[in-house]
Amino acid sequence: MDKAQYKNVYVFCEQREGKLQNVALELLGEAHKLAADLNQEVYAILLGHDIKGLSKDLIAHGADKVLVVDDKCLETYTTEPYAQAIYQIITDYKPSIVLIGATTIGRDLGPRLSARVTTGLTADCTKLEISEEKELLSTRPAFGGNLMATIICPDHRPQMSTVRPGVMKAMDRDDNRKGEVIEVKVNFDESKFKVKVIKTVKSEGKLVDISEAKILVSGGRGVGSKEGFEMLGELAKVLKGEVSSSRACVDAGIIGHERQVGQTGKTVRPDLYLACGISGAIQHLAGMEESELIIAINKDKYAPIMSVADIGIVGDVNKIIPLLTERLKSLVK
Repeated sequence: MDKAQYKNVYVFCEQREGKLQNVALELLGEAHKLAADLNQEVYAILLGHDIKGLSKDLIAHGADKVLVVDDKCLETYTTEPYAQAIYQIITDYKPSIVLIGATTIGRDLGPRLSARVTTGLTADCTKLEISEEKELLSTRPAFGGNLMATIICPDHRPQMSTVRPGVMKAMDRDDNRKGEVIEVKVNFDESKFKVKVIKTVKSEGKLVDISEAKILVSGGRGVGSKEGFEMLGELAKVLKGEVSSSRACVDAGIIGHERQVGQTGKTVRPDLYLACGISGAIQHLAGMEESELIIAINKDKYAPIMSVADIGIVGDVNKIIPLLTERLKSLVK
């Protein structure tokens, strides 16, 4: 294989109902860094129907070129049409790197694409780098999160990775950036469209996704009960934030997995992360250490969480949180 004919960093920019997902902008920011190391360009892949207007947002967040495939069959995500569209782009444009968000859509689409183009896929990555040999280094948790593995794909192109939402940082929006929008016509084989979405039913979701929250009040083994998490909920309500958790409380059945922060949960980057009764195992730290401000409350002043905290409070979380909540309530009034 002639690697020289494969170049540029491509990002599948996921949109749902005409709204770009945050992970798309995060991946463009990371792709911009990777492309700079390779002296190449960033291509955004935008699929859907009546979505061309999103191109300017992608350019403002780091895309040099936007490949738009606008077709009615792409209005709602199903695997086959999306796979056919991106397969044709990979075949025609020969990217060196393809990045996809590790969302429900990305986790379905990534393996299908890598199989079709006969290349490897490193899933659920938390770190990407370019080596001295100009290979993509994709780092992900392995063996249940007890070890970090860095994986390369030296013999096949493109190099493909799915990346966890919330891990990478989006570029600041720059509306002065210039880019090119290219409309791509795909020759779909509709005889292979075996799945059709008949109806979309949305549930009434009251909770904000913790990876989107600006303030998180997170509980660990030191909180230890449903009553303890109700206490955290009161504080989160005052702070206008969300409650999250370490793995220990999820495993104990106290709180749902969708609230878990860490390598086997979600990676978060809030403005404030309040860690309550969390010791700070490396798997948990990997999911929250990029938070802007970390405040830790723990009885053990030597707990690992204290090493990453901006402010550490040594004491009983069950005594400190109610006092803090009442104090903040009085300030709000």
